[in-house]
Amino acid sequence: MSTTFIRLTSDGRRIEVIDGVVCLDGHPEAKELVALDEHPNRQAIARAVPGASHVANRLIFTLDEAHKVNDALNEARRDLDLSPVAINRRLKDVMFHRAKMEGVE
Repeated sequence: MSTTFIRLTSDGRRIEVIDGVVCLDGHPEAKELVALDEHPNRQAIARAVPGASHVANRLIFTLDEAHKVNDALNEARRDLDLSPVAINRRLKDVMFHRAKMEGVE
């Protein structure tokens, strides 16, 4: 299990990347970062958090933090688990993602 500490929130919760997932206090938030330019609510986020560059669900990151998160996410992708259980999980994730993109709820 790989864990990369990113920072503490203002209320003391830990933001970490755990096994390729951005987590808040150990609970999964997102599997990828979204650039602020691509976020539908970018203007409100930029007003609320000056210096924000990326978003992962409800977590907002500066450019330096986003680089750290991206490095941790890329490292987790490089450490590919080839066990049958992990392969099965990834196949299920792909199938669910494809079904969601096709409109199946």
